[in-house]
Amino acid sequence: MFVLDSHCDTPSQILRLRDLSVDNPRGHVDFPKLRRGGVDASFFALYTPSTLGPDAACRKALELLGAVYDVLDANRDTAALALTPSQALENKGKGLISVFVGMENGTPIGNSLPLLRMFYRMGVRYLTLTHSADNAICDSCASKVKTWHGLSPFGREVVAEMNRLGMIIDVSHISDESFYDVLDCSSRPVVATHSCCRALAGHPRNMTDDMIRALAAKGGVIQINFFPVFLDSGFAEILGQSGLMEKGAPAEEAFIKDPSDPGKRAAWYHIQDELQSLPRPSYRRIVDHIDHAVSIAGIDHVGIGSDFDGIEVTPEGMEDVSCMGKVFAEMKRRGYSDSDIEKVAGGNFLRVMDEIIVNQ
Repeated sequence: MFVLDSHCDTPSQILRLRDLSVDNPRGHVDFPKLRRGGVDASFFALYTPSTLGPDAACRKALELLGAVYDVLDANRDTAALALTPSQALENKGKGLISVFVGMENGTPIGNSLPLLRMFYRMGVRYLTLTHSADNAICDSCASKVKTWHGLSPFGREVVAEMNRLGMIIDVSHISDESFYDVLDCSSRPVVATHSCCRALAGHPRNMTDDMIRALAAKGGVIQINFFPVFLDSGFAEILGQSGLMEKGAPAEEAFIKDPSDPGKRAAWYHIQDELQSLPRPSYRRIVDHIDHAVSIAGIDHVGIGSDFDGIEVTPEGMEDVSCMGKVFAEMKRRGYSDSDIEKVAGGNFLRVMDEIIVNQ
């Protein structure tokens, strides 16, 4: 079985001085945890916040990408870059963990297709079109007033160019109107690298049943996110009532600005401990979303995209990526066959990736 996690935000943690070569008690992802969790490949996302303009976001994305390459250079006996599924399979044969690179938020390319092509040349294999605000490509699911009501004219050019390059289009975070525009414009399958089912948790980041069906009809996959807020509406209410996200925001911002400061680090860790002490949904809720997505889209169109290192709190029993095997054990308990589990574990995403690359 080949296990692939299609989204984690670990590059940001590298800049916060995490050493991926050692088992970090606070981190969700590092190479020892990936090994213990049986994860063969992970997409490291170059996340840029929507508060940054295009030039600052481009610089940030390049800094994150450089950090990923530095870590891979320093851990050549453990991990290696992968650009294609075949390279990832070769890496596994050599005993290496594969790191794919995605970019979360299209703001770093501004209005420039040459920049899109340059990021592709540097190894970025998917682009999440936007994040928590509208950008030059499309609208976000988070914005209250939509700029484009779907894809912008430039966004349509981006979709066409990504199709030509063989670059994966990620529809996580985009508005419903943008989602349907992407499906209409794209000649290739598209994916949701870290999204859940709106029927089970009514967050706008999640996908409706109709969206999941349409994604599957296009040949794509929905990769289930582990964030408890997206898994369970009840937890979203608990989190909102706790006020911890608002309380923690300045502590996290201070830590990000100066991760070497012990006091700022301790303050952010204290907030994380408070978040983890809340009554969180079980990791089994992840499999509830898998069950629902399979019932809507079929077993060939569902996978795993944890969002580890990008989420402030995790499900009970899924504290980091070393716990990944619990998802597949629970699927087995619910009656999934070994071949079905292999598809969800990574086979489906690799198939779609192969199709996008081969048919470019």
